[in-house]
Parts: sequence; C-alpha cells; structure tokens
Amino acid sequence: MPTPDSLSADTVTKIYRDHHGWLSGWLRRKLGSSFDAADLAHDTFVRLMAGRRQGAGAEPRALLTHIAKGLVVDHWRRRALEDAYLAVVAQLPAPEVPSPEARALILETLRAIDATLQALPARTREIFLMSQFDGMGYDDIARRLDVSLSTVKRRMQAALTACLIAYQADAP
Repeated sequence: MPTPDSLSADTVTKIYRDHHGWLSGWLRRKLGSSFDAADLAHDTFVRLMAGRRQGAGAEPRALLTHIAKGLVVDHWRRRALEDAYLAVVAQLPAPEVPSPEARALILETLRAIDATLQALPARTREIFLMSQFDGMGYDDIARRLDVSLSTVKRRMQAALTACLIAYQADAP
C-alpha cells in the first residue's frame, strides 16, 4: 500500500514507460553487461516504488540516475568482494576447494558482512577493522587515531551490536 509521500502507481508506470529503455542503455554502458543492466534497471524501479518521494520532479531521469548510481556502486563492491574470494579459492589445493553450494553460502555471508560494515559510520568501521582484522588492541587504536579509549570502546560496542543484529536477522 503506497504511503501518502510515495509516487502513485500511475506516475511510476509513466516513468517506467518513458525512461526504462534509456536507463537500461545507460546501465549497459556503465556495466558492460546487458544482463547486469537489466537487473539493476529492475532494482532501480523497485527502489523508486519503495521510496518515499512526493514526486519525480521535473526531471525523472535525474532521480533514476541517482538511484541507479548507488546500485552500480553496490554492484561493483559486491563484484570486487566476489573476485577477491574467488582469487583466494583459486590458490587452494583441489581437495580444499569448497563445493559450488558452499561457495554460494560463503559469498552470501561475505555480502551480508560487507553490507553490515558499510552501514557503520566510517570511523566506527575503521576502528572495528583495526581491532578485528589488524589485531590491534583498543589502546593502540586510540593512540593511532588520536581518540580516547572510551571512544574506541563505544564505537566497538556499536559495531559489535550491529554485527549481532545482522547475525540474528539471518539466523533461522
């Protein structure tokens, strides 16, 4: 059911009819793949319908471009994550290579972790990564970033809480 602030179904239909072809071509040029372009064009209109906008303004293409650019950034970040994982898998001895099903699950988990980390404020994400991946202690992080120890603890608590919430959301 549309919210009072959302675009009407008729408006979205008109924008789709008038601009879907253009958007698909724009995305095809950006991505180099008609399949990825079709997926992201679809996702753009899904976001348009789900968004809380009173109107598309005088220039619906600007709104579509704005939404699509965010989706393109997400697409390339996911692709880089997948490529990095596949490069690591390629280095494994044959008996240790995960099955296609295990790979799919691992990639899904990596995407969820990435989305959780990307949703954190930049400084919180930085502190979390320094702690969890660089193995730095809180005192060392505080010194390196020139922040108080209580700031590091508070930001770590926020990051760990976000991870726990994301984990619980995916748990059966």
